[in-house]
Amino acid sequence: MRLSPQFLFDFGSPNAFLSHEAIPAIEKRIGVKFEYVPILLGGIFKATNNRSPAETLAGIKNKGEFQVIETERFIKRFRVQPYVWNPFFPVNTLSLMRAAVAAQFEGVFEKYVEAAFHNMWREPKKMDDPEVAAKALSASGLDAAKLLRRSQDADVKAKLIENTQSAVERGAFGAPTFFVGNEMFFGKEQLREVEEMVVANRE
Repeated sequence: MRLSPQFLFDFGSPNAFLSHEAIPAIEKRIGVKFEYVPILLGGIFKATNNRSPAETLAGIKNKGEFQVIETERFIKRFRVQPYVWNPFFPVNTLSLMRAAVAAQFEGVFEKYVEAAFHNMWREPKKMDDPEVAAKALSASGLDAAKLLRRSQDADVKAKLIENTQSAVERGAFGAPTFFVGNEMFFGKEQLREVEEMVVANRE
């Protein structure tokens, strides 16, 4: 079984952002890097007939309140800073996720991921506005114009579609989703189990 856990993410998910914030400390503890896999959450929702938590929690007594408690527990357990709610939510992340694939191809993936998450959930902006996104990414030291142009290339679009379809075929229905080998884990709270499985498979 592969030891490297996979992190399937979309910048539109605040829980994916919190996972991203928690992952470095886990990597340090277990000595294994996570493989980040960009997917399109909207594509996964469409393929699985799923909806966002904002929709599924609406009108359900106590469930939303529990989600808040669960997030507070996560923040305390993993010692991460809470996200700042993006006032433009939901943000259409198609361009951002294509640009993530472009950043992989161009060798600036980690820097891009950090910048995109930061401008979605730390200093939130309307990142589906091309001008806003370009300015934010440029301010983070990226060649935004190059990445956004590259994001329109056929190979980039095809790779994002491939990642998304593969995720659905493997059982994913939302984000964040993690895989350790063929074992799937859904939701930021499952990071504990991901860590435990990686360690157990190494022993």
